[in-house]
Amino acid sequence: MLRFAVRKALLAISTLFAVSVLTFGLFFVVPTNPAELMCGNRKQCSPEQQAAIERRMGLDQPVLAQYGDFMTGIVTGRTFGEGEAARRCPAPCLGYSFRNDEPVTDIIGRTLPVTLSIVFGAAVVWLLIGVSIGMVSALRRGTVFDRLAVGTSLVGASMPILLFGPLLLIVFVYEGGLLSYPQYVPLTESPVRWASAMLLPWLALGFLNSTSYARLSRAQMLETMSEDFVRTARAKGLPKIQVYGRHALRAAITPIVTIAGLDLGTYLGGTVITETIFGFTGLGRASLTAAVNLDMPLVMATVLLAAVFIVVANIIVDALYAVIDPRVRLG
Repeated sequence: MLRFAVRKALLAISTLFAVSVLTFGLFFVVPTNPAELMCGNRKQCSPEQQAAIERRMGLDQPVLAQYGDFMTGIVTGRTFGEGEAARRCPAPCLGYSFRNDEPVTDIIGRTLPVTLSIVFGAAVVWLLIGVSIGMVSALRRGTVFDRLAVGTSLVGASMPILLFGPLLLIVFVYEGGLLSYPQYVPLTESPVRWASAMLLPWLALGFLNSTSYARLSRAQMLETMSEDFVRTARAKGLPKIQVYGRHALRAAITPIVTIAGLDLGTYLGGTVITETIFGFTGLGRASLTAAVNLDMPLVMATVLLAAVFIVVANIIVDALYAVIDPRVRLG
């Protein structure tokens, strides 16, 4: 277990280091002057003002020095400017937004809870619905339920969220009047209002993803049910709930956990379309706005944060393998 933890930690550090180098390189590839963006009106911004901004933000330093300051700021924090104009950015400091002139961590702190609320709620929906339907469909192969489940999953897999999201708004908000238009409310402020605001995004993202999980879990269950150990358990006279729930599902769920971990890590990096459809300002929408406005510190921070989510999700999935399948040993 210790070897596994050390190996995964080294791999995670090297991966995040490579991502940080690539994202930091984007800073110098984009043909724009950060000082002009921070200065606001280019016509009224003199060369002296631009030079002052470059000195305050450390943009006049060599590339390696800027990268060193960037990485050091993540660990220990960073101070921008000198004297009375100095501004302290506490750790983990990911720089200052060129457009908003505020620490990137403050922007992430506002937008990340929105994305977390959408993703974790939708993950519960797509796992519960998808795995349950796929398991029952495999157990009742060839029945009306199986055919209906397969057909529904194909329709759901073919429907983009750009269509399904607005349809939910039309049915439940505009025409039906069953729900009010979603407006994000922090969980700590009002759990009931938070859940009601998240309901439609959960249904939209959760249902569309559950279709792929239903097909995957059905295929895995059908394959597992033909294995020798399942036939042996049935021959011994074990109850069906124990044969299929404890033995077959446990063996079939490993690839589902793999896909779920990757999906969760990817979506935590931002759900741009879902956030845009329902009017939420989450991490994905903030990163899209930053890319359009060439706000490179925010772009770099969101890319690096998304890489952290994916790396951590992979480590958790690898650790879960040993819990799900006793044949897997961590070493």
